[in-house]
Amino acid sequence: MEAANAEEIHLRHVETDVLIPKMMREKAKERCAEKVEAFNYCCKESGFFMVFKCREENAALKECLTIHYKDPEFFELCKKEYIQEKVEFERTGIPTKNRKQKLPTSM
Repeated sequence: MEAANAEEIHLRHVETDVLIPKMMREKAKERCAEKVEAFNYCCKESGFFMVFKCREENAALKECLTIHYKDPEFFELCKKEYIQEKVEFERTGIPTKNRKQKLPTSM
């Protein structure tokens, strides 16, 4: 039943062209974490020379991210997750980031 509801939800232009791609970028960075870390480490170690010294790490990171950005299945996966978050927000009125936050240990 939920899958049918997800298919019926109309997404606005800004959702399909901005918000879902933003989610894709965040998730792609998680999936390419090793390449992100290697590039960041190289940049820290190279200082001003990072443009020259980190070309290989930069190319590997771009390739990893691009694979995800161009994957239609990855888009659909992110779209479904976005729709679930949207439906949950409409139901509860609480944004996802607030629902996922942990309660403080001391009050």
